[in-house]
Amino acid sequence: MFRRVLPFVLVVVGFVATATPIAQSKRAAAAPAAPAGVSVERLGRIDTLVQKYVDQQRIAGAVTLVMKKGTPVHFKAYGMADREQQVPMKTDTIFRIASMSKAVTSVAIMMLVDNGDILLSDPVSKFIPAFAKTTVAVVPDPSVSAGGRVGAVAAKRAITIRDLLTHTAGISYGGGALEAEYKAAGFDSWYFASMKEPLATVINRLATLPFDAQPGERYVYGYNTDILGRVVEVVSGLSLDEFFRRRIFEPLKMADSHFFLPREKAARLATVYGVKGDGTVERMPDRLRVGQGEYVDGPRMCFSGGAGLLSTASDYGRLLQMLLNGGQLDGARILSPAAVAAMTSNQVGSLYLNGQVGFGLGFEIVEHVGRAGRLTAVGAYGWGSAYYSTYVVSPGDDMIAVFFSQTIPAMGLDVQDKFKSLAFQALEEPARR
Repeated sequence: MFRRVLPFVLVVVGFVATATPIAQSKRAAAAPAAPAGVSVERLGRIDTLVQKYVDQQRIAGAVTLVMKKGTPVHFKAYGMADREQQVPMKTDTIFRIASMSKAVTSVAIMMLVDNGDILLSDPVSKFIPAFAKTTVAVVPDPSVSAGGRVGAVAAKRAITIRDLLTHTAGISYGGGALEAEYKAAGFDSWYFASMKEPLATVINRLATLPFDAQPGERYVYGYNTDILGRVVEVVSGLSLDEFFRRRIFEPLKMADSHFFLPREKAARLATVYGVKGDGTVERMPDRLRVGQGEYVDGPRMCFSGGAGLLSTASDYGRLLQMLLNGGQLDGARILSPAAVAAMTSNQVGSLYLNGQVGFGLGFEIVEHVGRAGRLTAVGAYGWGSAYYSTYVVSPGDDMIAVFFSQTIPAMGLDVQDKFKSLAFQALEEPARR
């Protein structure tokens, strides 16, 4: 597995000789000596943390990966990928990564910018004419008019590629006052795997709905990156899955990253669990967006650039290492350093989280350690997943931290935030500023 998807992980292969087969299946053994500046002993606190949550049945299992200076210094699996079938979690287990798909689509868009095919300032209607005349919802003030109908006004300006990358286009996932209208149009949150029509049809229909805010005025998280996925298709002449496979996954040797899982890999797909009222997890139902989903036996027609991918921790680590390296990995140049710099710079002022952290072209970004309240260095960026996975890339620390789980809903869980803190507390040298 490592030879196919993560060649440099060979340095960490070799289980502790005294470990029993049961212990090895429960979680992989520790990596050998880490590069200068990180404590293997302090990284061991991650083991204690994650195993405690598994033992308390607060998560079924997880995979954690920490990379320092391009080398994995911690790469482990804990618990079960499927408790009912007694399938242990492994480091090559495949996960639904939901919104962590957004990073891949953002990379694809910036590849098109690098190639001179598009500009960040281009209106999206240049590539998807249905967006030429968009509208913005006008929601009645309930204190003035109870039960009033939602109206719509014309957008003040065109939505641009940059608006979509920064989630400032005003486009949500259709909740609140717009929920009924969006559901009637076939939009049920972020989940596209069950759709029986191509992405082009879905995105054209989305363009007819009213949006939540005027372009550029607010940060509104929603279908923005799915629209960008359709832009990739139009500009490249390839379906989104083909573009990802040919232009990103194959060059980066991400052999286990897919929109829909090849059936021969189905046994490696982790089961989805959800947190119950008592804080423990139970298996979620089949074929629901908050359950197992239709990633193996579904229609395989609609490719969600915003939330549709499946991947492994090692595959995703290669994508992040490419970004940390300024756009290249193992001789494969995916992006220019200038493109990566733009992606990882705050583009929205204080629109995102009131300036606590910034937001770039696809990532949230730490601009001030005190405001962010995190242990990463200034310039760290990352995002997360509805299935309770997350990642952080910290260029100042030359470090990547990845946490993969399959837990939705994840009410009350704090293990991923604690994991990130424990990853960075293991550093023994000051960050580059």
